[in-house]
Amino acid sequence: MSVRDLANYPWDAVEPYRERAAAHPDGIADLSIGSPVDPTPEVIRAALAEATDAHAYPQTVGTPALREAIVDWYARRRGVPDLAVANVLPTIGSKELVALLPTLLGLGEGDIVVHPRIAYPTYAVGATVAGATPLALDDPADWPDGTRLIWINSPGNPDGRTWSVDELSAAVRRARELGAVLASDECYAELGWEGPWATERIPSVLDPRVTGGTRSGLLSVYSLSKQSNLAGYRAALVAGCARVVGELLTARKHLGLMPPAPVQHAMAVALRDEAHVAAQKELYRRRRELLVPALKAAGFRIDGSEAGLYLWITEGRDAWESMARLADLGILAGPGHFYGDHSADHIRVSLTAPLERVEAAAARLAASAH
Repeated sequence: MSVRDLANYPWDAVEPYRERAAAHPDGIADLSIGSPVDPTPEVIRAALAEATDAHAYPQTVGTPALREAIVDWYARRRGVPDLAVANVLPTIGSKELVALLPTLLGLGEGDIVVHPRIAYPTYAVGATVAGATPLALDDPADWPDGTRLIWINSPGNPDGRTWSVDELSAAVRRARELGAVLASDECYAELGWEGPWATERIPSVLDPRVTGGTRSGLLSVYSLSKQSNLAGYRAALVAGCARVVGELLTARKHLGLMPPAPVQHAMAVALRDEAHVAAQKELYRRRRELLVPALKAAGFRIDGSEAGLYLWITEGRDAWESMARLADLGILAGPGHFYGDHSADHIRVSLTAPLERVEAAAARLAASAH
């Protein structure tokens, strides 16, 4: 396989439904793409502005201040107290890293990249670009010989699946049996809603209860796009095994993958400020509390979704039929077909829409139930 094997960008297929929803007399309520709509916090914008005299090339490895902020953030927010700066690296958004990781690790023909059965499509895209074979499997017992890279996603996009300490530990053990790198995409880790995650910290793959005393072969990926509304900044990071992080750093230096210097400064400030993260979570909570009862009243079942930025819903029929029903209500969502062969009857609903549009969507859903 190669880059020529990539399909057309899937969201192009949603355009007819967007046009149908936009024809609603009260306008479209776009709950499809998970792109932030709330303002970037002022403390972060001020930090970006004060760093605009960026005349020199930025550091691929990240500034000392940024690397120390990442280390401190993992200790405070993720329960990972013993990282050093050699264990962390900033990236130009998380999608870039997800897509390029198989290539940066030197994977190719004959190598297997495992990813979740219901998954963000870029895991498979990255394997395809590298010439490796993507394989959708959830149970660590099913991960086959020949696997070189394993992606897990906790909380998951789109389904909100969240791995417990015991589940992560089992994944780590199996990855080490295979000699594979285990990369955990943890970009929604601040957004726990239900079950234990309503009160407990969502565990990282780097949690000492998970690692067995060593971070060897383990990577944690995180993005500031959602917690800090920095999607436009392209601000993310990877942490974990110093050997693997060092290999990534060398490759990224050669490729010129350098987060801009003003963004690095803004990231350091964002990682040290927790107030804006809590405030943003409350905005998402309010939208979620409007949508959950309205969707249930309209006949949708919500599966998983105990954490993360999305509601994973179904009414027991093909997702395109549900997309059409929602479009007639002026609501646009994301079809489950985009997230693998195992979710063709599900729809992804995003919490990233202005409150007024979420209120409109909730009212239309509730009205459709009568």
